[in-house]
Amino acid sequence: MSSKRRKGRATSPRRPLTKAMLLPMDRASARKQSLALHLALAACRTGRGNSHLFNELMEAVCVAWFLQQDGYGDEPLPLFKLAEDAVEVALQLGQATGEYLLAEDAVPAFEKLLALHDAQMNVAPLHKVADADSRLRRVLLSTASSPIPDDHQNGQPSLN
Repeated sequence: MSSKRRKGRATSPRRPLTKAMLLPMDRASARKQSLALHLALAACRTGRGNSHLFNELMEAVCVAWFLQQDGYGDEPLPLFKLAEDAVEVALQLGQATGEYLLAEDAVPAFEKLLALHDAQMNVAPLHKVADADSRLRRVLLSTASSPIPDDHQNGQPSLN
């Protein structure tokens, strides 16, 4: 008998995915998350937001971006960049004045992206959502400025 060795990876093999990880998020959890994000958007668009709510919205946009890169969605890149830029402006305004307000022209972008996120939570397997969340955490811990590429980067994320 010959023994074949795996070359390359020194880590242990991946564990098989459980049934729960192969299915989408349960409906109750998806609804709860959706409600929280839509309430955050409502607060931010009326000037009742804060840095935490804006960060929650931006995290949802980033997770939606990562899931779209995995095949769950087809919104145009400029929509994601518009949302990201609007959050940056609102956070700067909030830090300077204490008023955290989302620009009215950015609201439709967030409405579309939250609708995308809602749809993704209803169809994407939980392991894909967990992977997108993990990718976001890596970006947050890195020096990368954004996981959403500029137009000149041809839609490729800056950090996987």
